[in-house]
Amino acid sequence: MTVSFDEIPEKSGFCAIDCIHSTPILHHRALILEPLLALRFNGVDSPQGIKRKAPHNVGFIGPNGIRRIDRSGAQQGGVASRKEVAQQSSRRLHSIDQPQHHIMVVADMTGGRLSAQDKDILGLAHQLAAKKAATAVMLVVFGEHKETTFAESGVDRLLHIEGDAFEGFSPDLRLAWLAAIEREMQPDYWIFPDSGLGGGDLGRRLAVELEVHAATGLWQVNLNEEGFSCTCRASAATQDLTRALPRVILALAECAEPISDTLHEAQEVKLMREPLDQLPRIQDLGAVAVDPASVSLAEAEFILSGGNGIRDWDAFHETARILGATEGASRVAVDDGFMPRDRQVGATGTWVTARVYMAVGISGAIQHLQGIQSCDKVICINTDAGCDMVKRADLALIGDSTEILAAVRRKVSELKQEKRHVA
Repeated sequence: MTVSFDEIPEKSGFCAIDCIHSTPILHHRALILEPLLALRFNGVDSPQGIKRKAPHNVGFIGPNGIRRIDRSGAQQGGVASRKEVAQQSSRRLHSIDQPQHHIMVVADMTGGRLSAQDKDILGLAHQLAAKKAATAVMLVVFGEHKETTFAESGVDRLLHIEGDAFEGFSPDLRLAWLAAIEREMQPDYWIFPDSGLGGGDLGRRLAVELEVHAATGLWQVNLNEEGFSCTCRASAATQDLTRALPRVILALAECAEPISDTLHEAQEVKLMREPLDQLPRIQDLGAVAVDPASVSLAEAEFILSGGNGIRDWDAFHETARILGATEGASRVAVDDGFMPRDRQVGATGTWVTARVYMAVGISGAIQHLQGIQSCDKVICINTDAGCDMVKRADLALIGDSTEILAAVRRKVSELKQEKRHVA
């Protein structure tokens, strides 16, 4: 979606962000601003694993063995491509009236939404479900969520466990609920994302509870008639290990293709017997404030990246400070001396996996697009409506970057002031 900044009506206190929320056509895309601001105000933990890929290769080999080179970024992140949106109404309905077997998926749900890795493990769950009739894939969600695409992502059954206690770090309570699910439903498999966002820790805790030798770092399953096996990363991800497929699985990103051709029921279910209340052994003292400037690009959740189109770098740095964003840059900006070398994004710099990537004055060279293809949401500010970065972006603002960034700073400052008054 492309918006001309000059087309935005002039009125007091009105900026590009207002336009996003006031225009019905753009309202569904405007959700990019929620995670953008949530990163500043709510504090989402950064991934612990750092993705690194060979910068001298054209494309790269994913864990599923497929060579990938995606300039549009449609294969990565949580946003469907325009073609997928057009075909969504023609998806085949996949329904299971009375499931006899279940495969449980416990997603990270970072920011209240399914991540790309969450959708990958849902695809893996359906590979296993296809091998046994009347098997439903059930997603377990703790706490509040903002997800609206459960049906499109492959969720047959949804078990939503609500409660304020799940908003913080509560492994004991979550494990108690998973144990109750195990006793009542006895699923064939448990699948978790092997990440630093909670899934890796919770999956290992459940494996100990069930006395199962979990498969960690899984990136491929082999569903042969002789028996199911899996391939996992081992020896600090330097070797592959093949073993029998256990009941508890901790899977890496790209372990399977996400669901794209079927529409599922996403029918909500409830447990007949909930676990008893228990006193937590771990007290969550809240998130620790971290200076975004000290966060490495590979671990940053929200990145404001500047390129050759930046005319006022002081204003750029001030915008990053107000937004609470980690600063990045294109190769041209680094070569010209405006940003240090460790802030360079792209195949010749750092591959990033941010939830929100905001590119200002960056045209979108192929090396840069390769480096951001795993980002969930991409916002572009540029004067050239035909550049490659605009084509890649989920939301593009066409206009002078100095004026647009000034409008963003004003709007965010107003939101912060309102938040202080409410408090």
